[in-house]
Amino acid sequence: MLILTGLGNPGARYAGNRHNVGFMAVDEIARRWGFGPERSRFSALAREGSIDTAGGPVKALILKPQTYYNESGQAVGAAMKFYKVKPADVVVFYDEIDLAPGRFRMKTGGGAAGNNGVRSITAHIGPDFRRARLGTGHPGHKDRVQGHVLSDFHKVEQGWLADLLRACADAAPLLAAGEDEKYQAEVMRLAPAEKADPRKAAREAD
Repeated sequence: MLILTGLGNPGARYAGNRHNVGFMAVDEIARRWGFGPERSRFSALAREGSIDTAGGPVKALILKPQTYYNESGQAVGAAMKFYKVKPADVVVFYDEIDLAPGRFRMKTGGGAAGNNGVRSITAHIGPDFRRARLGTGHPGHKDRVQGHVLSDFHKVEQGWLADLLRACADAAPLLAAGEDEKYQAEVMRLAPAEKADPRKAAREAD
């Protein structure tokens, strides 16, 4: 079982926030691959399904923790224990302010880099899970970060956002097959985004 976890905050008021792009990504994967209906499990909203790969279908669980972003590890730990899987079977989709808008990067392990959701998951299952980081850009100063991540994507950002989410879903067979480097490359091929310093772009916008 592959556990595809999206990070975000529950409720309509947060639905369009940059901090909820992880929820958006796993929702698009579930839609693209015809996952079953959402159910409340593991202090989360969960959907079961499978993703077709060259080696056959891979069973997967979509997980959207409902404990609020900073306590996401509780749900991930519970699901991992239930399915008896390893951290390598857990992929976490989340917003990354240190990537330019629309950029995408995969990595396994490492620190939390100030992301409290990642820190919570690490506290529950250790650091060796797979991270799918979706670039949302930086507001330019650390004092603006909270307001930035808890604000909605602007109308002008909807185009690249939709392209990125669709690419994450369309390329999912590579992710399900464990081909993280190829998955990253395919997502960026399907939804190309300019490589840039996210802080510089914010400063130039001021």
